[in-house]
Amino acid sequence: MTTTRDEFGLASRWGWVVARGVVAILFGLLALGRPGATSLSLVMLFGAYAVVGGIAAVVSAAERGRAGYSWGMLLLDGLLGIAVGVLSLLAPATVAFAFIWVVGAWAIAAGGLEIASAIRLRKVISHEWALGLAGVVSVALGAVMLYRPLAGGLAVVWWLGAYALCFGVFMTVLGFRLRSHQRMLEGGGYLPGREAHLPA
Repeated sequence: MTTTRDEFGLASRWGWVVARGVVAILFGLLALGRPGATSLSLVMLFGAYAVVGGIAAVVSAAERGRAGYSWGMLLLDGLLGIAVGVLSLLAPATVAFAFIWVVGAWAIAAGGLEIASAIRLRKVISHEWALGLAGVVSVALGAVMLYRPLAGGLAVVWWLGAYALCFGVFMTVLGFRLRSHQRMLEGGGYLPGREAHLPA
């Protein structure tokens, strides 16, 4: 049984989820729009995307923690993204040498965390699927990149661009579903701070 307070706390963070999705979509469009970019440019672009997305996840986790909700998975996902992004921005030449391996490992780890979070989310919002699919897409990207580490630069750009677009769409859909859920709770007379239990 899940309390309405838990649902409202989760749904009220929908803006950060949408922001993360929009950033991913922008990165995907940039990657697909400039497939001939140099490897260093691609690494730095990816680094900026990872940092911004990671910050959005960390801020959302911090807000959830202050409100008394579970936040560990989201925080770990955000910190992982920031770490990879900062490394890409500070040492792009070094990261470029092993870019495929770095992104592949990051995508699998982040995807696993997203799938775990999606399983928990389904206990709050019935039939939720967007976050789970975002995690599957992340794991799939990581698996492809680690399986084909010698693929050409153009192929890697297309992989990253397609992944970012799919991931961004799923996260944006999730964010707006959370927003709709928040409005439903508010329309049902729920006010933050007042406990109410959903029927089993």
